[in-house]
Amino acid sequence: MRCAYYDSGVCRSCTLIETPHEAQIADKQAHLAGLIADAVRERADGIDWLEPLVSPEQGFRTKAKMVVGGTSDAPTIGILDAEGRGVDLRECPLYPKPLAASFPVLADFIHVARLEPYDVPARRGELKHVIVTLAPDGSLMARLVMRSTEGLARIRKHLPWLLERLPALAVVTVNVLPEHKAVLEGEREIVLTERASLAMAMGDVVLHLRPQSFFQTNTAVARELYAQVAGWVDDAAPAAVWDLYCGVGGFALHCVAPGRTVVGVEISEQAIESARLSVEELAVAGRTGVDDAAFVAADATAWALAQELVPDVVIVNPPRRGIGPELAAWLERFDVGTVVYSSCNAVTLARDLEAMPSLRPVRGRLLDMFPHTSHYEALVLLQRG
Repeated sequence: MRCAYYDSGVCRSCTLIETPHEAQIADKQAHLAGLIADAVRERADGIDWLEPLVSPEQGFRTKAKMVVGGTSDAPTIGILDAEGRGVDLRECPLYPKPLAASFPVLADFIHVARLEPYDVPARRGELKHVIVTLAPDGSLMARLVMRSTEGLARIRKHLPWLLERLPALAVVTVNVLPEHKAVLEGEREIVLTERASLAMAMGDVVLHLRPQSFFQTNTAVARELYAQVAGWVDDAAPAAVWDLYCGVGGFALHCVAPGRTVVGVEISEQAIESARLSVEELAVAGRTGVDDAAFVAADATAWALAQELVPDVVIVNPPRRGIGPELAAWLERFDVGTVVYSSCNAVTLARDLEAMPSLRPVRGRLLDMFPHTSHYEALVLLQRG
């Protein structure tokens, strides 16, 4: 893939873009297999490594986290340079056309609503980021991350202008981030549209993405990720499944089946509300087994350690830090027959597997979630004994 921004030195975020995509995949597979082999040693014998799931090289990112710079008359939407000034990346080839088409309209809206981009070196201004998500049906969610609510009245006043020019825009919010620090968003979210969530159709399951809920940035690979996990769970034929760190319920909802109880646990109450809405919709649609699906807003580790009954299958999909020693020790100690581990950080995945010697990795798969970078998603199926 060629990128004018990279070739000109304007943006070097895609650190592997000069490496052929096939070589990127091969290197990542070797990295993953090597980490797992070092962690589990003799248990690595006989791991069935499935063919890597390969993403398109461009147009795959369905979530754009764009820094706003420049001025309200000439805003930039992209990244910051070494001096903290805005660099415009509206034509970045990583974004699909329906998502990229929103950038110039949002830039015009910044001008129309007189929103002053935040000047990082001077620590003044208001608009810090624009976060845009594209749903499979083409609808969009746009979040304006502001230093304060100073511009809220103007945003509300000119919102009809924005919605008329960007009819795919289904959800618009203002997120308030008053602190000067290197984070993407603040805690307060103000929804400005009638809809408060984006419907993400993933096969037979529709997930509902609220503004602060986590969702993978590569929707096509995420769809295959859910299907892969559901297939492995079905092969185990469990009566009870836990989905820890369940987010908006992607894995849990894909594992719903007659005669099977499924519990999803996630610390984000917004995410749990979204998962419960999906359950309601599946029930209305007549999906069998959905009445035995439940979602709990709680810390995954604390909740698991407090339970008396042990399920047949546990799915874990932790953040980059991994599941940690407490949950790994619990999984090692109790008689969970099957664990499916979905990881965005193979280093912490390997560390956690080393702490669970009674669970043997039998299958694995690399998912090319982030082409042109060293990051990837990994799936490992573990069985006891």
